[in-house]
Amino acid sequence: MSWEPVIGLEIHVQLATRSKIFSGASTAFGAEPNAQACAVDLGLPGVLPVLNEQAVAMAVKFGLAIGAEVHLDSVFDRKNYFYPDLPKGYQISQFETPIVGRGEITLHMDDGNDRVVGITRAHLEEDAGKSVHDLFAGQTGIDLNRTGTPLLEVVSEPDMRTAAEAATYFKQMHALVRYLKICDGNLAEGSMRCDANVSVRPLGSSEFGERTEIKNINSFRFVERAINFEIQRHIDVLESGGTIERETRLYDPDRDETRAMRGKEMSEDYRYFPDPDLLPLTISQTLVDQIAADMPELPDARRQRYTAELGLTPYDAGWLSNDPDIAAYFDDVLDACGNAKQSANWIMGDLSAFLNREDLSINQSPVSSAQLAQLITRLDDNTLSSKTAKQLFEALWKEGGQEDGEVDALIESLGLKQMSDSGELEAIVEQILADNPDQLEQLRGGKDKVLGFFVGQVMKQTQGKANPQQVNEIIRSKL
Repeated sequence: MSWEPVIGLEIHVQLATRSKIFSGASTAFGAEPNAQACAVDLGLPGVLPVLNEQAVAMAVKFGLAIGAEVHLDSVFDRKNYFYPDLPKGYQISQFETPIVGRGEITLHMDDGNDRVVGITRAHLEEDAGKSVHDLFAGQTGIDLNRTGTPLLEVVSEPDMRTAAEAATYFKQMHALVRYLKICDGNLAEGSMRCDANVSVRPLGSSEFGERTEIKNINSFRFVERAINFEIQRHIDVLESGGTIERETRLYDPDRDETRAMRGKEMSEDYRYFPDPDLLPLTISQTLVDQIAADMPELPDARRQRYTAELGLTPYDAGWLSNDPDIAAYFDDVLDACGNAKQSANWIMGDLSAFLNREDLSINQSPVSSAQLAQLITRLDDNTLSSKTAKQLFEALWKEGGQEDGEVDALIESLGLKQMSDSGELEAIVEQILADNPDQLEQLRGGKDKVLGFFVGQVMKQTQGKANPQQVNEIIRSKL
């Protein structure tokens, strides 16, 4: 039998507020365990939650970005369950009336096809604490620093059909929240995590199969691997005559497998009801309009601008616009040198390779955008050849922190300036032609490929400082 996977993701976005959603405690990462959990976070007797206005504004901004209806009236509910890292015995969340309603996002797949994925809702909630299992032998530690951290939970429709689509969805959502500056997107610190709901059904069926949920995946690569494993596990169980149990599972990247954690709760198990300590949330259309007026350029708009106005290929435009920091660096280089294609080539090529080699982000690059722009300018005015430009880039990378105006001085001190004395080049060409009579006869006989041999010899003798085009013209003139 042929099977069709059905996949939906729930992404938890940690909002970039300085304080928690219902208290003034800090959200800074890395504090000593339990140092940032105040009386409100712990739900001690007599305390009352106070809603963080900035978290509300960030949720509205996200809703506008996905073309969703932003509800001017929403309600906070209590989601009741018992777990050691949930000190109140309930989580404040939103259930029936969330702040953000239905929207959508367009996935740009590597094969060039686009897929539209519906977003059911995005609601505000507080995070729970963290259980630590590897510090104390035979015991679990509880760190409540994350308790009360503001989250926006983004729930997709079950519209994805491959693990690759799910990974692309997670990547594009990661880029979007960083463009909006509502989340730092640090996956290693847990700023974004996702739960994957996976089921399979016979190809052509309209009925959904039983689903399982893979919890707390915080890597693009692991999302794809975990979903692919779970899809195959479902198929194997069904084809052997078994049934899928609705349950919550954990992905183990070391073993590349999912394992059962517990039975999956249904919504009625949480006994949702409106939180009596919080009034219904009412926001004004004026606030929504103000946030809409201040929206930044989003990834899709930037991608379209790069292709329509700059003439970049869809692949280059997509690569450069996927990360807001890379896009900003590219824009700075382009503004300074005016050459879009060369700017894209250097950023996607040499700069990206050096950053990956040393595991650095674009913001940690030793080569500034102004320096790269100056390098490209010197390529365009023939001060540098392609080879000496690479030598200059390596020097800038190693020396780092150079003043932007010192790029020209570095070209001089390293002797990288391209040869422009036609008389000197002609003498070199004549000598190389004389030293290689057999190849010269082949070239005169019409074997144009031999021209590359002579150009290469000249470039070798000049240590890459000759202009290949000028060398080509001189050789042809000598024939």
